[in-house]
Amino acid sequence: METGHSNRVVIVGASAAGLTAAETLRKDGFAGDIMLVGAEHATPYKRPPLSKQVLAGTWAEDRAQLRTRAELNALNADWRVGTSAVHLDRVRQQVHLADGSTIEYAGLVIATGVSPRHLAEGHELAGVHVLRTTQDAHALGSDFAPGRRLVVIGAGFLGCEVAAVASAAQLQVTLVDPLLTPMLRQLGAEVGGQVAKLHQSHGVELVLGVGVSTLKGENGRVTEVELTDGTLLEADVVLVAIGSNPSIEWLADSGLSLTNGVDCDEFCLAAPGIVAAGDVASWHHPGYGRRMRLEHQTNALEQGAAAARTLLGNAAEPFAPIPFFWSDQYNVKIQVYGAPHQDAIVSIVDGDPDEGRFAAVYRHGGQMVAVLTWNLPREAIRLRGELVSEMASRAPSTVSR
Repeated sequence: METGHSNRVVIVGASAAGLTAAETLRKDGFAGDIMLVGAEHATPYKRPPLSKQVLAGTWAEDRAQLRTRAELNALNADWRVGTSAVHLDRVRQQVHLADGSTIEYAGLVIATGVSPRHLAEGHELAGVHVLRTTQDAHALGSDFAPGRRLVVIGAGFLGCEVAAVASAAQLQVTLVDPLLTPMLRQLGAEVGGQVAKLHQSHGVELVLGVGVSTLKGENGRVTEVELTDGTLLEADVVLVAIGSNPSIEWLADSGLSLTNGVDCDEFCLAAPGIVAAGDVASWHHPGYGRRMRLEHQTNALEQGAAAARTLLGNAAEPFAPIPFFWSDQYNVKIQVYGAPHQDAIVSIVDGDPDEGRFAAVYRHGGQMVAVLTWNLPREAIRLRGELVSEMASRAPSTVSR
């Protein structure tokens, strides 16, 4: 880490990844200045509950905070929340902010996450929502009322979780996706089929294999969703959950490689003195032998720490975790370790999908790449151990246990 301008580490992104980067810097003995820059007027919080407990109203907003105020104060860091980075000058080692200020750095952590994709037409209508922040969750929840017609565009994790909460809140829910199976990209066709049955059993209408053309409205508020086959779906509320883009606009002329997020090596290094972590980071995972960019909270927390160690020169091994993510829908908890491949062969190794409890193993190219459990949390831990052992046997020095 160069120290030409100051002994300061700037962390752009007051996020889960940014938080653990700051904590690791302190734990590893960094005594210089730490500044965290965040676009939201908030300190780091958990995002997974936004589509579940926060949206349902079973959690107060402060319960989603990642750390207490005392723990944040103990970092002795400067928090610049409510403003975003707009430009990186690598030659001068400066970050320019939207409020007009400029910050010099010796080391830089990029942890700016992602931003939701919008529809090309009709997105500006009242009643149309995305879900990324606590503010988004409150806005969407305020539109929930029994009997209202909610159309969820996108049947991935976010869309399915919101559909489950809305169904429980007695809305009329329609789930739309151009793919033929919910959560196909994340879980594959076999398990995705079980997700479809789960939602249908709770009264959710599935409209699959067709895309959205436009949103229509009256008096500035959404009233219909027009599909690519000409079908019109009546809607009082719409959630657009069609994925997200890495928040890298401010880096466009920085000279960094930005193929899919911020491109990093296996140690999360993007350039000398610059690391990236969390949803925005695309890094080479030596255990899987390919580049990855994961939008999971667990990865963000782990990668923030790994990136900080790289910045300090303390990284002993590549960042090669076993990915972990989960989803809560109705009375079902889905847990996944590894990286399921859409073309993987899925084998049920315990339980029975028809009985609502099962475990599955994903194999691709003859190799175990992921494990999944459906209401079998204890089995998830055992299968994770098998996955770790198999991956370690393929690349014994690269898999983080």
